[in-house]
Amino acid sequence: MASHRKSRPAGTRVAGIRTPALATAALTSVALLSQTANASPSTDDKPSLEEVEKKVDDLYRQAESATEKYNAAKDQTTKQRKRVDTLLDDVAQRTQKLNEAREELGRNAAAQYRTGAAAPDTATFLLADTPQDYFDQNQLMDRMTGRQKEAVDDYFTQQSATMKKRQEATRSLETLTESQSDLQSAKTTVQQKLSDARELLSKLTAEEKARLAAIEKAKQEEAARKAAELARQQAEAERQRQEQEAAAQQQQESTEPPADSSGSDAGSSDSSADSSYATKAEKALAFARSQVGKPYVWGATGPDSYDCSGLTQAAWKAAGVDIPRVTYDQVNAGTTVSLSNAQPGDLVFFYDDITHVGIYIGNGMMIHAPKPGAYVREESIYYDGESSIHSVVRPA
Repeated sequence: MASHRKSRPAGTRVAGIRTPALATAALTSVALLSQTANASPSTDDKPSLEEVEKKVDDLYRQAESATEKYNAAKDQTTKQRKRVDTLLDDVAQRTQKLNEAREELGRNAAAQYRTGAAAPDTATFLLADTPQDYFDQNQLMDRMTGRQKEAVDDYFTQQSATMKKRQEATRSLETLTESQSDLQSAKTTVQQKLSDARELLSKLTAEEKARLAAIEKAKQEEAARKAAELARQQAEAERQRQEQEAAAQQQQESTEPPADSSGSDAGSSDSSADSSYATKAEKALAFARSQVGKPYVWGATGPDSYDCSGLTQAAWKAAGVDIPRVTYDQVNAGTTVSLSNAQPGDLVFFYDDITHVGIYIGNGMMIHAPKPGAYVREESIYYDGESSIHSVVRPA
């Protein structure tokens, strides 16, 4: 996950020191500490803690991006394999029909041989490579019965159709091979990024790990503050909406005859649509909450583990709504709404490349499968900074 931190000011003001020499020494010490804490590598080429944190976050982001590519390639491979199996079954059936047509021609040739009628020409036909080779023999065609001509037509029709299906199956096999190659490439990328992240973290001292934990805690506290502010804004917007609806209803009742219920019907329709979505969203959220605590595993779709899009797909499937497998497709599977209008059940997408997703539960919070090494959990939608939020989509 990408970090969104502001660099500290270069200058540091130290108050309460009156002796110039001591002030100078203190300032020098602070400057040295600041240089050590910030991005300058040490003489032994060991990266700073901030560099390590950013690098690990970047690696996790890259791993998640590769995971979505893996998911897409896996989905494509599965579909392509089914198509190849279907084509091969079709080719087998057509080959059987072609063999039956050939046997019919053989029976005709044998019958002609027994009666002494045009046996050589019929044999020539059976050895011909193309229909034209045979149909050029006008004398034989003139002697063929209607049944024999039908058998010839059927044979070459079956032969042409079988050849086309074999060519189609060959192309599909080539596409399947490409999909399998993409799948393996994405898998290798994920594994390499995760391995690099683990290696970086393994080199940290206990003190450095504690400092990283403190930084992460501060980020979470800031995210919670922003989530609370969003919840306050949404609550205020909802209060104003209800007041406006109540005022409009009161105005309508005072100006319209009781028999005219057209406006009431429209309001009832909107209310019914909202209720339908809320019912489905409640089921999706109930499923998502029941998965809290299960591990993030790249490419997983449950029931024991999930990646981010695997969780959201499974949650909405539990509500009777089918959405695509990967984030790139899920973001287009619904209606985009503003963050301020987000409702429980909506999908929140992250980053410019749309490589992460969570399911909104209200009050600026979501349920998501965060990253490798973590578990499905409730967390602020601002967990990686406000700028990381890409869009909000209502899937049903």
